[in-house]
Amino acid sequence: MRAVIQRVKAAKVTVLDELVSSIGPGLCVLVGIKASDTAKDVEYLVRKILALRLFEEEGKRWQKSVKDLNLELLCVSQFTLYHRLKGNKPDFLAAMKGEEAQELYNQFLDRLGQSYDSTKIKDGKFGAYMQVHIENDGPVTINLESPEQKDTDREVDK
Repeated sequence: MRAVIQRVKAAKVTVLDELVSSIGPGLCVLVGIKASDTAKDVEYLVRKILALRLFEEEGKRWQKSVKDLNLELLCVSQFTLYHRLKGNKPDFLAAMKGEEAQELYNQFLDRLGQSYDSTKIKDGKFGAYMQVHIENDGPVTINLESPEQKDTDREVDK
């Protein structure tokens, strides 16, 4: 799994000019799921996202996490994070397909809520053509990717 995490002053998702979700200060997390991802990848990303120290305390940078400060997260599924260019055209074969990806993405949202506060977790509309409005704070942008797992580890997850 891959996440692009942005510290924001505010963020929102709209679909067809209708507000789907919005947050105040916190993190906007774009989430990509590749075909071989499992629950272990979900656990890794959830743990890392909630522990990332991207906020300051008493003028010192990188001291507090979103969880420490009781801030919100806006998560947006984005299969395009797993692309490969064929010439100038993107290919998304590495991304997990539709229903399976939605199931793992929902697991990701559930685990965030269980590990933090479900009322602080917002998301877009899976599979929809969305407009994501981000008021970046800093800007601070962090890329995370779950580590590759050995095939023997993946067999245990199935």
